[in-house]
Amino acid sequence: MPDIGTLKGFLPTLLAVVGVLVLMGVGLWLTTRFIRRLANRMEEKNKEHIEGIERWAKQLTSFIRHAVEIVAGVAALLIILSGLGIRGVPQLRWEQVAAWLTGPGLRILFVLGGAFALVRILHLLIARFAVVTVPRKGPLAEITERRKRTDTLSGLLRMVSTSVVMSVAVLIAIRELGFDIMPILTGVGIGGLAIGFGAQNLVRDLITGFFIILENQVRVGDVAIINGTGGFVEEIRLRTIVLRGLDGTVHVIPNGAITELSNMTKDFSYYVIDLGVAYKENVDRVMDVLKEIGEELQNDPAFADKILGPLEILGVDDFADSAVIIKVRIKTTPIQQWTVGRELRRRIKNTFDAQGIEIPYPHLSLYMGEASKPFAVEVAEKLGYAQAAGESKPKTR
Repeated sequence: MPDIGTLKGFLPTLLAVVGVLVLMGVGLWLTTRFIRRLANRMEEKNKEHIEGIERWAKQLTSFIRHAVEIVAGVAALLIILSGLGIRGVPQLRWEQVAAWLTGPGLRILFVLGGAFALVRILHLLIARFAVVTVPRKGPLAEITERRKRTDTLSGLLRMVSTSVVMSVAVLIAIRELGFDIMPILTGVGIGGLAIGFGAQNLVRDLITGFFIILENQVRVGDVAIINGTGGFVEEIRLRTIVLRGLDGTVHVIPNGAITELSNMTKDFSYYVIDLGVAYKENVDRVMDVLKEIGEELQNDPAFADKILGPLEILGVDDFADSAVIIKVRIKTTPIQQWTVGRELRRRIKNTFDAQGIEIPYPHLSLYMGEASKPFAVEVAEKLGYAQAAGESKPKTR
């Protein structure tokens, strides 16, 4: 056991630890400078994606820093334990540590760092592809539909590319550590078969999700009703679909469990109103007023690009208990039907009030019973009693 009672006896171990830390620190500093310069060059060429490049640079730098800290910590711990002479600990020497760091350790660092950088580059290319495929000019409905499609496919491509690249990188790193990866690949294959036989629901979810994306049934950005649950489609994965309700609730639905899917915003949308007017109103006059309201709304610059056609008056749809029901609808771009519909309702109410068209509403009559009659009934009864008695005026309380 080495003499550690004096600093001189433990000095080689301290120098080895300091050397490892300094070497790893210098390597980390050089790597971060390289990433920063690379990010600056990418920002100059792609000014539209500055935020994404900055995020990529920070994530890559953080990943490399943590990896270097872990490797340096493990190496320093082994050197210290070896210097203390503890049995069972590999007797590491500076030459061995330096050889490993400049050999397999450096290759592992480059493989993992390169994989991370490749994933970010692929993500940027996928984002660029989405920008190129979506036209900047043209009908709003076409632009919206193309953007939904590209967003859905982009999310799927990002997930697949990340999984493939990182899986290959991890296998290469394991091989650099001196392990044989063939048993690992064999075990993964057998495990995959076992999962395929045992987890039938998982396989069903994946297959269903693939066909949902392939057939373009629903896209990210749509508003859909799935199995009676409605919401905004935030994510479409191979296994699940994520909906966010109007109140903010997130619904995660397995693709294999979908039995009914209603897409409310595919290609175009309709806003339908069952408008009730009083029986005394002339329905032809009411329809003419509705046409004028629809034309004014369609000519409004704030809503013109959201409306795809004139207001359709489908006619008298029903004779209700207290109203004649006129059904109307208006065609809009996807997701804009509620915005246009609310404005249409507001204009109908204000115009009907200004032109004296009555929109009936339910009335409720209350009967108080014999014990407590309404004041008007009580006065009428006393007046009747007074007249029957020959009095000119009824007596009051």
